[in-house]
Amino acid sequence: MGDRWQVTVDRGVCIGSGMCAATAPDHFRLDSARQSHPVNPETDAAEPVLAAAEGCPVEAIVLALTGSGEVVFPPREE
Repeated sequence: MGDRWQVTVDRGVCIGSGMCAATAPDHFRLDSARQSHPVNPETDAAEPVLAAAEGCPVEAIVLALTGSGEVVFPPREE
């Protein structure tokens, strides 16, 4: 992919399902409140990170291109 992503989790939306941590354990952790957070807020674009974002049941994970801030996921509704 070659890009770098800013990874954020909207903790007001996160329900703590753990899908992200199960899908990409090197990239996401659940804290003691069962809220997800990225291991590294900036990371190389990678399939496991995208799969975790796509698998989030409430779309709490946002991936944006580092620098431009262009949102990679979730897709914009048109």
